[in-house]
Order: sequence, then C-alpha cells, then structure tokens
Amino acid sequence: MARILIVEDEQRIASFVAKGLRAEGHQATIAADGPTGLDLALSGDVDLVVLDIGLPGLDGFDLLDQLRAQGSRVPVIVLTARDSVTDTVSALEGGADDYMAKPFRYAELSARIRLRLRQHPPSGDAEPGSLAAGGIHLDLRTRRATLGGREVELSAREFALAEVFLRNAGQVLSREQLLDHVWGLDFDPGSNVVDVYVGYLRRKLGSATITTVRGMGYRLER
Repeated sequence: MARILIVEDEQRIASFVAKGLRAEGHQATIAADGPTGLDLALSGDVDLVVLDIGLPGLDGFDLLDQLRAQGSRVPVIVLTARDSVTDTVSALEGGADDYMAKPFRYAELSARIRLRLRQHPPSGDAEPGSLAAGGIHLDLRTRRATLGGREVELSAREFALAEVFLRNAGQVLSREQLLDHVWGLDFDPGSNVVDVYVGYLRRKLGSATITTVRGMGYRLER
C-alpha cells in the first residue's frame, strides 16, 4: 500500500482518482489548494503526489519548485488540462516525474503510478509484482496472464479489466466502478463496453470465473 497525495481543486476529479486508488489498496489523501498540498507533500508521510497545475493559493509549478528546493524527492505526476509543449517541458524540467493531460483514463494514470512506485517503492512496502485469484495469475511487470499455468493472451484493455477484478477478488464491482477504473472520465456512462469486455474475459478465462450479480454488477470468484 502506498500513501498518495492528490492535489486537485476539482472535487469530481479528485474523488474519482481517490476512489480508484483506494480500490487498489492505496491510502489516498486530497488537498484542494496549493499551500495545503505543499504542507502535506513535505510532511514525509507521502509516497507519491498527483499534482494539478491550476490551483488556488499556490500554482502547481510553484508548488513543485518549492517541493524540490526543500530537498523532497517524492515522485510527482502532473495531471492537468494544460497540454502545451511549453507546459509539459516546464513541469518536467521543474522536477516532475511524469505529465498527463486531461481528460485522462484512470487505467493509464494507474499504470504510471505503479511505474513510479516501482522506481521509488514505499519504505518496506514495495508493490507486489503479480496478482492471483481463481486460478488466474497476472504478472504486472511483463503484462502476461496465465490460467492454470497456461498463458492467455489479453489485450491491454482486457488486462486492465482483469487487474481490477483480481485486486478486488470476491467483491461485487458495479459497471460504473469498472468503467471509471478502466475507461476513465471521458467515456460515455451509458455505453455497454463493460459488458462486452466482461464477455471477452469470460471466453478467455472461463465462463464461471466472473459472476453476474443481478442489479449490482460483476464479481470475480476466488
């Protein structure tokens, strides 16, 4: 489990990211303004920061400058609506470890967070390199899936969906949760894409692997 700080003044986005991180077993804290975010980032109780640029009280670029000036090496992923080359270069040269433009997909943000945490693992709590449940094994580093020892070829989206299920094995996940985690904020909530991809996984991993819970969603059986 990692302690992740989300410095974001848009409540909907901050809550969306926090929900996804908590579902993956992380501890997520939200700061809605720059000064609060800087104080928390410097507290020593944070393993990674997801940082917006347009913040009240203290701009994200200034926050990053002060963070690095005070010697903090905590990984920072900038997540912002500013997507110009100039802004990207400014963030990376200012000490950011990564840069993502909004709108974004949670699955991509999650993958980037995992990469940074592998490079800078939380003290005594490095992320496991694999997940296993119900006879399914996912290698998170090579992105390979096996079922009963037999390799199963999954697309990037199928792997992301399988990963969410394995991280929450035995729990019911709603279509909305799965859509948020795998496809992100900018996907049509009325789409049936979740049902389609659950069907793909059932064909590849076994029809009894993922159970439909009527009126609630889906559950990966342990």
